[in-house]
Amino acid sequence: MKPIVSIIMGSTSDLNVMLEAAKILNEFSIPFEINALSAHRTPEIVMDFAENASKRGIKVIIAGAGGAAHLPGVIAASTILPVIGVPIKSSNSIDGWDSILSILQMPAGIPVATLSLDGAKNAGLLAIQILGTSDEKIQNKMIEYKLELKNKIIKANKELSEIKYEYKTN
Repeated sequence: MKPIVSIIMGSTSDLNVMLEAAKILNEFSIPFEINALSAHRTPEIVMDFAENASKRGIKVIIAGAGGAAHLPGVIAASTILPVIGVPIKSSNSIDGWDSILSILQMPAGIPVATLSLDGAKNAGLLAIQILGTSDEKIQNKMIEYKLELKNKIIKANKELSEIKYEYKTN
């Protein structure tokens, strides 16, 4: 089995956040790989990864980084693949804002889809939606997933309607 999504992170200290992307990709039976690549400590390896990801069959890259979060942008500058950036609130972070802004404020021509702080699960879901645009099986699984989300809220509202208070109106 060859990966079609690559999850990368600046260091393994980001792993707990990025595992959320892995879990959702696994739930959808999407083959993926996970690697630590540092834009600052291993720039030549990052460049090689980005330039060859498409040739290896990767379709989407999820890149998480904290602090001076340059990894997603460096990857996006060197590939034609969609890059989903996950800003991570790391130990050297300024409340996560440094990570958010480093990933969000990309120059024209180098897009990175920037998700919420520590938003790796949504990054996985966005990767699945991207893949689903050309794969009906994946698209149908996403439809089922969204239906499950909807049904959870419908069930919750039914349960809430059964709670009785003198001044509760619904």
